[in-house]
Amino acid sequence: MHEIDGFARVQTFSIESAAMQPDKLLAESRAGPRERQRILRLAGSFTMATLSVFQDAMQAGDAPSLIIEMSEVSRIDSAGVGALVQAYVSCRRAGGRLALVGVNTRVQAVLQMAGFDKLFATYAHLGEAEQALA
Repeated sequence: MHEIDGFARVQTFSIESAAMQPDKLLAESRAGPRERQRILRLAGSFTMATLSVFQDAMQAGDAPSLIIEMSEVSRIDSAGVGALVQAYVSCRRAGGRLALVGVNTRVQAVLQMAGFDKLFATYAHLGEAEQALA
């Protein structure tokens, strides 16, 4: 495991097909600035093909409150949305909260179509989410 800018690189997964662009997801996890808080930064495609990267990153941490930084997530499918819902439920059961940061319009549209946009607290900047989950 390598550390870059305070983030520990958990895993990178790649799948390629001649018929499609490669699906890749990077998940980097680090402790948050407050006790019982963790920050997970995602970059790439959050899809069924890359779901195991997110699941491995979720199992690697134990803080009940989670901030997922998504500004570099290029797309998400129903499997990614389902994984976010599972993460939300896990945080709530552990007495914590979940926040999403930097959700782009494409990802926001998928969350709205799935009817989960109101479930997640979303913030434009990491500092806002850290403060809100304090």
